[in-house]
Amino acid sequence: MLLKRANIPFEIGRELVPNIIRLYLKEGIIMEIGKKIMDLRKKKGPSQEELAEKVGIARQTISKWELGETSPDLKQAKELSKIFNVSLDELTDNDIKDVLVEKTSNTEKLAGLILKIIKFMAIFIIAAPILLITLRIIFKNIYENNSGRLMNVKIECTLHNETYGYEFNYYETTGDIKEAGGDGYLANITGVNKYSDAYQALDVIDAYVKNNGGTCERSESNPVEDK
Repeated sequence: MLLKRANIPFEIGRELVPNIIRLYLKEGIIMEIGKKIMDLRKKKGPSQEELAEKVGIARQTISKWELGETSPDLKQAKELSKIFNVSLDELTDNDIKDVLVEKTSNTEKLAGLILKIIKFMAIFIIAAPILLITLRIIFKNIYENNSGRLMNVKIECTLHNETYGYEFNYYETTGDIKEAGGDGYLANITGVNKYSDAYQALDVIDAYVKNNGGTCERSESNPVEDK
């Protein structure tokens, strides 16, 4: 989604949050000016049509001001202040100061929340690989404690004057085979590949070869590093 590179949070902090704040404040100011115009018009008595005629604009423009869709420019605001007999400051500023304070407070909270979420995601992305490695080591140790050490054993068999070899990496306690390999011919005739237990697989090879007039010898089992 969002965080392909480490500089993303800073870009969002510089660009997205100020834009949200500016948009939020602008909308609030326009709505408050429109409400002020509507209140003054109703208090002073002129209809939208009459006020529009005095300002020299269309009635729809007055309607848009009062609905908060647009706002008057400086020239129009001066004309309104004369018509309503109020100062320009009163028309455009005094009642808006409280709104600005409230909007600023709310948008600062929103910006702070966004930045906290971004920081959390950045920390999670950095910490996730470390956490996964740690969990892998923990589960590996648990498995080794339950399954025993990883061991290696080799078996060498002579059959029909040919010598064949096979070896297994397996867990000492459970016999579970982690890796196995050797002569394909020996694997095919004994079907050893279908076994998951090293002790059973060794017995199958040994029994097959001896039943067919051959001999087998097993090496000592030696511990190996479990990677």
